[in-house]
Amino acid sequence: MDELDQRVGPAAVVRERFDAMGMLVAFYQGPELRTVGANAAFRAFAGRDDVIGRTFDELLPELTAQRISPLVHRVFTTGEVQIGREWRFQVDGDEPEARREFFLDFIAEPYRDAGGTVVGVTGIATDVTEQVRLRQAEQQRTLDAERRYDNARDTITALQRQLLPPGLPVLPSVHIAGSYLLADAADAAGGDWFDAISLSGGRVALVVGDVVGHGVAASAAMGQLRAVLQDRLDESGDALVALAAVDRMATRVPEARAATVCIVVLDPADGTFSWCSAGHPPPLIIAGAKTRFLPAAGTRPLGTGAVYATSTDRLDPGDLVLLYSDGIIERPGREPAAAMVELAQVAADAVAGHTFSDSEQLTAERACTHILELLVRDTGHTDDITLLAAQCHAAQAPLRLKLDFADGDNPITAVRKALTVWLTRLGTGPEDILTLTHAAVELVTNAADHAHPDIPGGTATLTAELTTDGRVRMRVSDEGKWRERARPGSEGFREHGGLGLAMTRQFVDQLDIDPGPAGTTATVHHRLSRPSRLLTAEQLTGTTPATAPEELTLLLDQPHAPSNRVAVHGPLDGTTADKFAAELDRYTLGGTHTVTVDLIGVSHLASAAIAVLLARRASLRLYAPPETVAHHVLSVVGLEHHSGDPDVA
Repeated sequence: MDELDQRVGPAAVVRERFDAMGMLVAFYQGPELRTVGANAAFRAFAGRDDVIGRTFDELLPELTAQRISPLVHRVFTTGEVQIGREWRFQVDGDEPEARREFFLDFIAEPYRDAGGTVVGVTGIATDVTEQVRLRQAEQQRTLDAERRYDNARDTITALQRQLLPPGLPVLPSVHIAGSYLLADAADAAGGDWFDAISLSGGRVALVVGDVVGHGVAASAAMGQLRAVLQDRLDESGDALVALAAVDRMATRVPEARAATVCIVVLDPADGTFSWCSAGHPPPLIIAGAKTRFLPAAGTRPLGTGAVYATSTDRLDPGDLVLLYSDGIIERPGREPAAAMVELAQVAADAVAGHTFSDSEQLTAERACTHILELLVRDTGHTDDITLLAAQCHAAQAPLRLKLDFADGDNPITAVRKALTVWLTRLGTGPEDILTLTHAAVELVTNAADHAHPDIPGGTATLTAELTTDGRVRMRVSDEGKWRERARPGSEGFREHGGLGLAMTRQFVDQLDIDPGPAGTTATVHHRLSRPSRLLTAEQLTGTTPATAPEELTLLLDQPHAPSNRVAVHGPLDGTTADKFAAELDRYTLGGTHTVTVDLIGVSHLASAAIAVLLARRASLRLYAPPETVAHHVLSVVGLEHHSGDPDVA
């Protein structure tokens, strides 16, 4: 023994060194899993020192919904070791509703008495949060680089993405979300699909289907079935008519035979829905803490001579219906009955917000992401998994803003913020938020500049509402007199005038201008959507949501760049265009020197800023890579720019 051993004794040394271990170590005893030993690292993880004698569930109740507690109990009842790598954990923090998030590698193993009976469980875990965060950051950087510079995609994945809906409808009284998890095998493009189709009268059809097999043939058959269903549902609005059409098709197309499909036609106005199934697992209803599977239809797959029928049911406000493919049921090591019980439990926890605190997500989206993460990480998966969720809710009130242009004020920042909040609450996707905020800013700026050219002040009104067919109708009304644009050579002509209305027409589905003696009303019509998610196993873990761009506009010199170069951050609109022009003139020495303008950080690019760029384009090299706001706007107006960095050889 060393000097410390001799001074304090072996038992004390063991206790001291056990408590100083960096790993989380705890011992649980008996079927209730009462804690009989735990080191300092575990006590810090649990957030308390008085852990001895408490059960695992008492110490960490939040881990029940995260599927950790059942795993530890399974070790005791089965005697089988359970291992996890980089599992996400959230435990309650010091502040109410605050949670700490960790990623842990762990092993839970039984310990036995002299007779071999399991009497307890040993849990050992290593905190790998830092490594996971670093890897996620690196993965994000890699993904960004791939989006900018690498358009070559794997053929199978590209085909799968093209065959899935690019977006899901945004409707007044129902939130819809969908996720598609690809099978682990690299060449296993499958025949799963989902769809959400707006129908007449504000109804929506929800569809999930599965073609037998994998590969290009299955994906092609899936595409044909999906197209036929879309057409028949759009034409008739009747699930049974649509199902009969694809059943006939499956008798003619061998690859489509034995495919399964489930269709729900939901009326969000009162929550009633009809549904029918061809050999597909029944939908799951989540109503508060209660769940129920709809009665199994008992019918055979497509093309097998079955006779189909519809059933009816109803969702109350807040209830959620989940459609899914059998990949979530047929996970490795799970019997179908047990897997369905797990699905119902995890779905209820996700809808109630008991799983992870991803509060920025809609409930339907949270269900589609958390169910996948919590169930698949425990067992893995060998087949594609499709989830489609719809939740009834109270309709969002229309937006109404009274705008005052007194003293030359232009309230476009307030308009952009208010419209963004309203659209986000509807569940709108980021591309449509960008489109409509640009349109609103252009129309409000136009009203401020032209409605009252000779009289200071003036007012306008912006209203926006979501119609039952998923279209936003946005109006900007002023009290000014409509004036035709001046011709070239005449007084008042501006070379780059009129860009605002031209850009708005390019952005939205429809723009109507109604000039009248009492004022002018500009009306925008635009169909909303939110993106569906195509995922791989590596993308399941929740990520930190992107933060909203700062409203402060900055133009920063980049002295270490190989050329004369500046970067712009924030919005470029009517309130910042003059300052932007003056800064560009300063950097270009009045247009005598060329400057590279990096527009990656621009959060809004209005027509006033486009006019500034057009007037100085001879001395500017504009850099706006794909998927940036600037690239989208510059492409719409046809202003030449570089999508790759012009200063990189």
